[in-house]
Amino acid sequence: MNLYYILSHTSAYFLLFLCSPVLLLLCLLNSVSFNPVKGKNNMAKSLSGPLPRRSLGRTGEKLSIIGMGGIVVMDEEEEHAKNVVREAFEAGVNYFDVAPTYGNAEEKLGPALEPFRQEVFLACKTMEREKKAAEKELNNSLNTLRTDHLDLYQLHSLETREDIDRAFGPNGAIETFVRAKKEGKTRFLGFSAHSVEAALAAMDLFDFDTVLFQINYVCYFKGNYGPQVVEKARQKGMGILALKAGARTVVKKGEEPPYKKCWYQPLEKEEEIRRAFAFALSQPITAALTPGEEKFFRLALEAASSFVWLKESEMMELKKEAQGIEPLFKYPAWPV
Repeated sequence: MNLYYILSHTSAYFLLFLCSPVLLLLCLLNSVSFNPVKGKNNMAKSLSGPLPRRSLGRTGEKLSIIGMGGIVVMDEEEEHAKNVVREAFEAGVNYFDVAPTYGNAEEKLGPALEPFRQEVFLACKTMEREKKAAEKELNNSLNTLRTDHLDLYQLHSLETREDIDRAFGPNGAIETFVRAKKEGKTRFLGFSAHSVEAALAAMDLFDFDTVLFQINYVCYFKGNYGPQVVEKARQKGMGILALKAGARTVVKKGEEPPYKKCWYQPLEKEEEIRRAFAFALSQPITAALTPGEEKFFRLALEAASSFVWLKESEMMELKKEAQGIEPLFKYPAWPV
């Protein structure tokens, strides 16, 4: 082997050794550009099929069976919020829900949803129980969301007897709701509740179009929580929208929630999420909202795109599993 051959090849290997960190860095950068941490894959491409839609009670509207909560884009950069909303819309999501109590979610969702506003169903809520306060908050929400009307306005988180008495009493928020519908500020009226008793009372006191309620297999089977509300709403021809389908259990006292956008412990494994949303969607509901973290929204969307009705044997498996889990909500909740 001659000296020229040795020197030339040794130089080549030496140069490769020196350049390898640079090449490695370029490869990593190239990889990141095609797989951004927050963007992930386009939602539409990750779905197993078209996202189904269902009728919303007697409203004449049809909603995607998975809705996007504004919490998903809360605290996100404006460009990222716009990308997530666009991806969701392109994936077939036409139901969006938000509330002033969700941090800056309205501020993030409004501009992101603006290009698609006429093609989606936008729901908002208020925690206010008095007429004037509810009217002020409604107008603030319309301005922040960059729209002249909502598709659905809801009393938010009715839970106690006091909530019911204040919202439906003299100068209660319900007066603002009736007026808002007459003035075209909202097309439909609904409520969300955090107790069976409050939900049943609200349905007795006013002819709402929709109810937004926790439809969760642990609450159903272990907490006896939910079937009463679903049955009454179904009898009244109301649209039924689901909360907390992707929740697992409570966060233990003294512990921090594992995710900043979930106050509870969500289901985290793909198969668990698939079964939980299959349970909710096997009830007579229109659509389900997901936990606030973006990754859980994406997983729920994928699960719903391949939804099949649960068999009786699968229901029994969930019922058995629920017995060992602490539910988020139980019935009864009100003291006798």
